[in-house]
Amino acid sequence: MTRRLLVVGAHSADFVWRAGGAIAVTTREGGVAQVIALSYGERGESGELWKIDGQTVEQVKRARHAEAERAASALGAELRALDFGDYPLEVGPERLAALVEAIREFAPDVLVTHTDTDPFNPDHPAAYAAVSRARTLAAGAGVPSAFETIKPPELYLFEPHQPELGNFVPTTFVDITPVIDAKREAMAAMESQAYLRQYYDERAQHRANHARRVSGRSDVRFAEAFQRVLPQVLPQL
Repeated sequence: MTRRLLVVGAHSADFVWRAGGAIAVTTREGGVAQVIALSYGERGESGELWKIDGQTVEQVKRARHAEAERAASALGAELRALDFGDYPLEVGPERLAALVEAIREFAPDVLVTHTDTDPFNPDHPAAYAAVSRARTLAAGAGVPSAFETIKPPELYLFEPHQPELGNFVPTTFVDITPVIDAKREAMAAMESQAYLRQYYDERAQHRANHARRVSGRSDVRFAEAFQRVLPQVLPQL
């Protein structure tokens, strides 16, 4: 069966840095991936664009949308931008309902989002709270309900910028060695945050070191780390 991966970020570039490799792996293996950006990160995540004289929020949004579309295309994914605004990201009842419907419509097998803590970014925990709640609402309580439900997606958290301060404990490494060029192309598309490219390229090499030690696989040169939230159900260990 075709694997369906949904990655929800607070801002339009979050999927690139933290899960771009995993997205590319999914699509290259015949799966389907969608990225939901709750905001464009137009106010707090677009540093290079705000160096331009006469810049406006609407111009930044357009530029960020174009960047994110190019990045998603490089990974073989579809971009869906909800434009909720950033710094602060606020997800009230109507926006939560829109997010629930987006999750229900795509019906992912795997859902990935932020950790519940990030002392350096006010929007990332807000995104986690919204996505976690929306996922539960889309899946229901596991019994017949008065509304349409989907099979509960597996829930993973991607790595925050400074993981030791974000309640992040890696439980899963994805080998992204075969798709590193696609991730680099996606990172290059995010021109408004060019300062992050080197960091996340190096981070993929660091996580590959950890993955090699865990697995004994010497061929893993680049990897991404994720934290699984819910237990697995297996026929055997």
